[in-house]
Amino acid sequence: MNREMEVGKYLARIGYRGPTEPTPENLMAIHRCHLLSVPFGSLAIHCGERIVPELPLLYRTIVEQRRGGFCYELNGLFSWLLEELGYPLRLLSAQVRNTYTDRFGPPFDHLLVLAELGGRSWLCDVGFGRAFRTPLPLEAGRPESQENGLFELGCEAGTWHLRRWVGAASRDAGEAGETLYKFSLEGRRLEDFRPMCEYQQRSPSSIFACKAFCSLHLPRGMVTYMGWRLIETEYTDGGRSRVTTQLTEEQIPLVLKERFGIELRNPLVPRDDEIVPPPVEY
Repeated sequence: MNREMEVGKYLARIGYRGPTEPTPENLMAIHRCHLLSVPFGSLAIHCGERIVPELPLLYRTIVEQRRGGFCYELNGLFSWLLEELGYPLRLLSAQVRNTYTDRFGPPFDHLLVLAELGGRSWLCDVGFGRAFRTPLPLEAGRPESQENGLFELGCEAGTWHLRRWVGAASRDAGEAGETLYKFSLEGRRLEDFRPMCEYQQRSPSSIFACKAFCSLHLPRGMVTYMGWRLIETEYTDGGRSRVTTQLTEEQIPLVLKERFGIELRNPLVPRDDEIVPPPVEY
C-alpha cells in the first residue's frame, strides 16, 4: 500500500488551485475548499465497511475513491496534508454535544486540528457537519460571522468550547446559541482516537452508528442525506430555510452520486434510528 501522499491529487480532490505556503490566508482557502468538496458522514458504516484511522487507508478512501467520512478520517487526513505542506500543528480531543440527546460524548469523541501560524493558533475542523467554513483564531470571546452562522470560542478553567448562532441577530437578541463541542489544548496522536473510532461505529449512543447520513457544505447552504430524506438548507441574513424531500431506497444511490459525488462500492442499508443517551454524563 502506498504510504506517501500525492499532494497534487489531494488538492485536486478538494478543488484547490492556489498557493500552499504556510500562511493564515492559504490555510483558510484550503480549509474552505475541503468543506465544499468532501462530504461528512457515516455511509461506510452502513455499507458494512470497517473504518480504521490509518493515514494510507484514509487517503485511499477520500482521495482515490472520492468518498467522505467522519472526523477521524477527514481531520486525520487533513492534518497529514497540512504537515506535508509545512504547517506546524497538533491534534486535539473534543467532546461533541449531541443535538438528539443534549449530552456530551466521551473524551476523544471528536478530532480537531490546531495549526500554529504567524504567532497565533488557528482551530481547523473539516470533519463536522455544522463547522465553521474557515479556521477560527484561538481567542475567547471573539465572535466571527461566516456564511453558515456566527461562531464564538470561550474558555473556562482550561476547557474551551465552541458556540454557534445561526444568525448574528439571534446573538444580538440575547439568545444563548448552540454549544457544538468542548475541547482541551493537550496534543494527541491519531492512534489515541482508535478506541473511540470503534465506539462510533457500533454504540447505540453514536449518531454514526444509528443514522446513515452525509452532508456537504454549499456556498450558501448545505445539503444533507439522512435515512430516507434529503434535506436542503439555505442560509440567509435572517437565519435559514429548509426543504425536506422523502426518498425511496431506489433513489438514494442516485442522490448520493448527483448531490454528493459519491458512488458506493457496497450496498447501503438506510437507517435513521433513535439515539440512546450515553450512560455516563461527561
